[in-house]
Amino acid sequence: MKKLDILFIHPNASKKIYQDLSNEHSAIEPPIWAAMLANHVRTKGFSVKILDCEAERMDYISAANEIKYINPRVVCFVVYGQQPSAGTQNMTGAIATSEQIKKIYPDSKILFVGPHVSALPVETMENESSIDIICQNEGVYAISNLLSSDLKAENLRNIKGIAFREDNHVIVNAPERIVNKDDLENELPGLAWDLLPDVSKYRTAGWHSWSNDTDKSPFGAIYTSLGCPFKCSFCMINIINRTNSSPDTVSSDSSIHRWWRPEFIIKEFDKMAELGIKNVKIADELFVLNQRHFMKICELLIERDYGFNIWAYSRIDTCKPEYLETLKKAGVNWLGLGIENPNQTLRKEIHKHGYKEVKIYDIMESMRNAGINIGANYIFGLPMDTKESMQQTLDFALDNVTEMSNMYTAMAYPGSPLHLDAKRKGHGLPDCYEGYSQHSYETLNLGNKNLSSSEILEFRDFAWQKYHTNPEYLKLLETKFGAKAREDVEGTTKIKLKRKILGD
Repeated sequence: MKKLDILFIHPNASKKIYQDLSNEHSAIEPPIWAAMLANHVRTKGFSVKILDCEAERMDYISAANEIKYINPRVVCFVVYGQQPSAGTQNMTGAIATSEQIKKIYPDSKILFVGPHVSALPVETMENESSIDIICQNEGVYAISNLLSSDLKAENLRNIKGIAFREDNHVIVNAPERIVNKDDLENELPGLAWDLLPDVSKYRTAGWHSWSNDTDKSPFGAIYTSLGCPFKCSFCMINIINRTNSSPDTVSSDSSIHRWWRPEFIIKEFDKMAELGIKNVKIADELFVLNQRHFMKICELLIERDYGFNIWAYSRIDTCKPEYLETLKKAGVNWLGLGIENPNQTLRKEIHKHGYKEVKIYDIMESMRNAGINIGANYIFGLPMDTKESMQQTLDFALDNVTEMSNMYTAMAYPGSPLHLDAKRKGHGLPDCYEGYSQHSYETLNLGNKNLSSSEILEFRDFAWQKYHTNPEYLKLLETKFGAKAREDVEGTTKIKLKRKILGD
């Protein structure tokens, strides 16, 4: 029997990343990139499987034993997350599993792809002896070219876009191109749903389910576009678009935005409808951006009337009132808005090239009038933040309650301009992968010239609790979605996250 060419692994680190929130409250999302890469390699004639350790609730020991049993030519860890910045924190589960594989299956060939290894290829290879090869960017061409080779060390130098170990030295090959926009449909032709576990094993976040009678499963996710044209200092999403090997390359150097044709993408929505999926996340960093793209997709969805409960992302300055009616009719019940900080001076500092002054209140009111729920995203501890400005951000959130609110700390995610700046200035950075998680015990966010890391994190946790126990917010939930939504939130507020830097 011919050996399987490649096994894509979606690792499981949910307990360390989310602590007790992982039991019932955190989402379990289909591994989009693993499913897209799987479809890519089988169009090239290679045999492929996916092992989703998170959906199957497999620990690293049972996962390693299963991988040894399957015995593929290449074991590929696809290390992304439920949002782009989660790639680094998910390295925790990936490394634990790869180390166990090497213990019981030392001849395995282990490959890593994802934003963390794209950001820090040499450092990762030097620190992690269980990794044999990494992809420098999204890895599409590197992976299929690798599978076309005999995998012998002397021939790896001929494969662009990888780094590998030779005689205890890390070799970084010439960079590989990313898939251009016109080739997306051929090279990344949708998700390999047939290789994933049953869709009932995937669940959306509690808040997303409120507009679907609080039913969390099944859950589907999809990209309609890749990348982002903006250069925000806190963001690392575009690091997987890198096409050079300079150690100082950051996401803002590769601000590339590509998208599939709406006529192609609608077929992926058709597949999800056939699978019985109602909860859908459009995972694009910015879905509401290119009018000709997202409005056409919405029109095609309206024609089909699948009854999807869709969650997507927008910037404040791209979410125009004239789009909202069509978005709502298409099933977009939730839009995540990157407010970050309502102070226009601070917003200008972090968005730089992509900054536009907008009236945040007006945009939020237009969304409410259209019946679209708002997922507001705030960041505490940005470079110019003070205790007073953080309080102003919290006051804004409390005065403008939205159906959902994420509250983050400024984190120097590998691949972001903030990370490079922090390294150059010698600022403290996490010494473990889960330290980059917003919810972990090991969380180590950035401090700034006005505030320490612990002061910022303590305020973030206080602000989150204050917002989610706010009677006005709880009343909004119960009035709009029913008692179950309120109970969901009250359940999360009873779970206290332990924080190492706060002395827990």
